[in-house]
Amino acid sequence: MNVLVMGAGQLARMMALAGAPLNIKVTAYDVNSAKVQHPVTGEVYPLTLEQAVAAADVVSSEFEHIPYPVQAVCEASGKFLPNSTAIKAGGDRRQEKALLDQAGVANAAYRIIHTESEFYAAIEQLGLPLVLKSALAGYDGKGQWRLKQPADAADVWADIAAFMAGAEHSLPQAIVAEQFVRFDREVSLVGARNAVGETVVYPLTENHHVNGVLAVSQALPGDTGLQAQAKQMFDAVANQLNYVGVLALEFFQVGDQLLVNEIAPRVHNSGHWTQQGADTCQFENHLRAVCGLPLGSTALVRPTVMVNILGEDTVNSAILSLPSCHLHWYGKGKRPGRKMGHINICGDTPAQLAERFLALSALLPEAAFPEVADVAKALAAKV
Repeated sequence: MNVLVMGAGQLARMMALAGAPLNIKVTAYDVNSAKVQHPVTGEVYPLTLEQAVAAADVVSSEFEHIPYPVQAVCEASGKFLPNSTAIKAGGDRRQEKALLDQAGVANAAYRIIHTESEFYAAIEQLGLPLVLKSALAGYDGKGQWRLKQPADAADVWADIAAFMAGAEHSLPQAIVAEQFVRFDREVSLVGARNAVGETVVYPLTENHHVNGVLAVSQALPGDTGLQAQAKQMFDAVANQLNYVGVLALEFFQVGDQLLVNEIAPRVHNSGHWTQQGADTCQFENHLRAVCGLPLGSTALVRPTVMVNILGEDTVNSAILSLPSCHLHWYGKGKRPGRKMGHINICGDTPAQLAERFLALSALLPEAAFPEVADVAKALAAKV
């Protein structure tokens, strides 16, 4: 099988590595350079987008911000999985919110804002504090604002207006204003759905963010009630989209209830722990789903934590001396804040994982890995 992935970043790279044992060949289309290339070696193939789509058995995606003309070529082939509706919902918060409402899953109350008068109307209708997010082009904490006090409204609107005026996008920009949710923690669910509607999901994952960017993810087995609630919401969204592939839902947990914060129509950063911690990793399950192969087991095989490497192209090599510690580099050029790689660390028991995570955090400098040591200590205190 030949799978063409829209996007040539680390997720396509990890799909290629997962697909090789199944004789699934993965190539990638870089939407910025318009080059077709191998996502691991970087070898460039002399193909146009149309030629690459024609040569592929399946066309898929590693991210949701795909230009609509490129999506149109993929969708017209009849090979695009997941479909363009799902990709667009992941890339436009207006469509995402409409999807969540149609699927009947709980999410924060919201209003769509285009003008200053709509901005102040949202404040009146939803109350403060508010979280405001750009409908397009916002990710990893960018294109987001918080409004806590009425006195700050004029300054926040001025910043939003400048952002919207400077946004370079072929589609009209807007802002989604959401009621601020006082949540207990952020969790996510990664799962897969195949073409006949069968679904499998991984254990819920607890996520810790620093400055809006994911820093640490930990698989959370055992909470059957919360897991069942998340699975029901996953199925509702996946079925509404007639989805094929891996899909991630990010949640706010408030007591024993979940609210969907965002969806990601692709393999997801919070699912990287599955490479060492699950029976079948998310990358292989995505390829199985889109290629019409049986879905693999999502069972947790050992407690696992994932730590993102942000803006650093080296780490202390001593981490590789830690038992069950695995380093994954993405082959990227160094840039502040950029996702450069990740570390998975595992244990046979929660207590052993906590001990190993503490040892790992001691080898990661606080300046480059802020709050990771705190998360490790908090985990150790629980077991």
